[in-house]
Amino acid sequence: MRLEHRAGQEYTFSMRPGRKDRKHQLLITGAELRELKRLDMPESFGLDGRIERYAGKRPIGLYRWDLDCLLATLPLALEDRYPYVSPKGKMALRTLYDRLRVEYDSCYSATQT
Repeated sequence: MRLEHRAGQEYTFSMRPGRKDRKHQLLITGAELRELKRLDMPESFGLDGRIERYAGKRPIGLYRWDLDCLLATLPLALEDRYPYVSPKGKMALRTLYDRLRVEYDSCYSATQT
């Protein structure tokens, strides 16, 4: 983690991937992307800004800490902690959560060494 300063902005911490960090390419479109942009993700190390700028035309690159953040945030929306998520939105977020969980488990499950 390092401290960055951009002109006209505050100092921010940014995560830098290491040599062995793997980038996961995932395409998020339609209702999944729309509902994901509506969520509030505290302490996401810039993930919320990247998702806000993401248009859904190409796969987005997510590192392990990005997947961790999304896998921690999405269940809160599914458990009615976010009142503005509609029932259809919850179905889209559930589908996204399941896809992210499969990706995460395929790479970082406890059974792999």
